[in-house]
Amino acid sequence: MMSTQVLLDLKNVNKVFGTNHVLKQIDLQIERGKFITFLGPSGCGKTTLLRSIAGFYTIDEGEIWIDGKLVNDLPPYKRGTPMVFQEYALFPHMTVFDNVAYGLDIQKRPEAEVQERVQAALAKVKLTGLEERYPHQMSGGQQQRVAMARALVMNSPIILLDEPLSNLDAKLREEVRVELRAIQQELGLTVIYVTHDQLEALSMSDYIVVFNKGAIDQYGTPHEIYYKPRTRYVADFIGTTNFVEATVKEVSGPEATVEYGINGHTVKVSTSEQVAVGEQVLLSIRPESLRINQPEAGDFTIRAVVKSSMFLGEKERYFLSGYNGTEWIVDAYDIGQTSFEGNVDIRAAADKIHLIKMAD
Repeated sequence: MMSTQVLLDLKNVNKVFGTNHVLKQIDLQIERGKFITFLGPSGCGKTTLLRSIAGFYTIDEGEIWIDGKLVNDLPPYKRGTPMVFQEYALFPHMTVFDNVAYGLDIQKRPEAEVQERVQAALAKVKLTGLEERYPHQMSGGQQQRVAMARALVMNSPIILLDEPLSNLDAKLREEVRVELRAIQQELGLTVIYVTHDQLEALSMSDYIVVFNKGAIDQYGTPHEIYYKPRTRYVADFIGTTNFVEATVKEVSGPEATVEYGINGHTVKVSTSEQVAVGEQVLLSIRPESLRINQPEAGDFTIRAVVKSSMFLGEKERYFLSGYNGTEWIVDAYDIGQTSFEGNVDIRAAADKIHLIKMAD
């Protein structure tokens, strides 16, 4: 029996367009009141899955359960899954009020109820007083809020957002991002949000679903996705990282001693993966976890040569060359006027190193 905390349950969902297998055996459970982000590059299947949940696409195999009900055969307007589109899809000839009321009018709700619910939805997105404006009289950010209010007014258990901020400039996008998250948390909404923007996903989500060629590579919290990626693909797609090939020398419970580099250095790292002695693995180390010429910075160490650097305000980003020409990226924060040149040591603490199985 499905847990009452699970609002959306996807079982073995498959979708094929022609010869393109777009969704491959998707199994996913989403809890009530969470902000979930579908993340991945263009063509990875995230929008196809969102539209399949909404009912705009019919899946070829599998089951979609919403609030304990199998919805495979239900049309979109009976699923309770309002969607906010990338281009907002507002009716240009309708006022803000009428745009927001549209779904309630389709349901033939009483006029008094429509008035009350529309005003409440507009208040939630800070658009009270703009009821009689038309979309062309509003900024991109205001139009985005109208689209959100149109979804909120339906009092649905789940709201779907398809890259809704991509048409906004960077500053406004950040402002609306904060507002969206605040609305979701205040109202306890269940939101599924599609984006290819890693920063958006990390900053807004309770959980992130990382898509890779139609399949789910990892489902976890932002911290898990960033610091404990399960695959090389996830580690590489989310932010910037350094990869080091290593060999497992010893396994002791949740810890593995691995050998790396040309001089046979070893470091003991924690891992939740099942690894065997002699197995080839990858170590993932984020640029901000590395230190230059700091002997006390950790047990992992590599000799490298500084090739170039880039000043990014709060940090200096260094590009280095290590053994066998391996490339390294190190972020140095708050170093004042200090700069590094020539041969250096780069180090990392063992608890900043994440082990990834090669097989993945």
